[in-house]
Amino acid sequence: MTFSIQEILDFLPHRYPFLLIDRVVEFVPTKRLVAIKNVTINEPFFQGHFPGFPIMPGVLVIEAMAQAGGMIMMAEMPDRHKKLVVFTGIERAKFRKPVTPGDQLRIEVEVLAFRSRAGRISGRALVDGKLACEATLTCAVVTREQEQKAHGDEPAEATAVDVTANGAGAQ
Repeated sequence: MTFSIQEILDFLPHRYPFLLIDRVVEFVPTKRLVAIKNVTINEPFFQGHFPGFPIMPGVLVIEAMAQAGGMIMMAEMPDRHKKLVVFTGIERAKFRKPVTPGDQLRIEVEVLAFRSRAGRISGRALVDGKLACEATLTCAVVTREQEQKAHGDEPAEATAVDVTANGAGAQ
């Protein structure tokens, strides 16, 4: 199963410039997802990272993996428009090769654990078949707060999540 950018926009709340998945080329529900990110010089982060030697920030490569993992979880939720998938941990992150303009990032994520309120994935990002980054990511599913109303309404109180070394969060 594959997903176009329009279908991805239905699953993820991210939008430009923070949507880091252009296409899903493989999807096995609750198990695996492979996504593509076409990296161009027009990305806003290249202006400052680094002038004269543009490299995609490693944290954004990790974020692309998290978005791919989030799609796996969101696909199983009938009320996904009322939920968000948020990071609770990043483990064993390794950066092997820089990602530069013109690269096509192949993001492969596999589910290690899956529950309705939390998940754990193994992610890899490849360029031309060579490993650029790998990490294990944990996440939680939270209820999306209603967007702040216009002019003078007080924003909803944020709930902090304390993430311990083993990736378990407590509020």
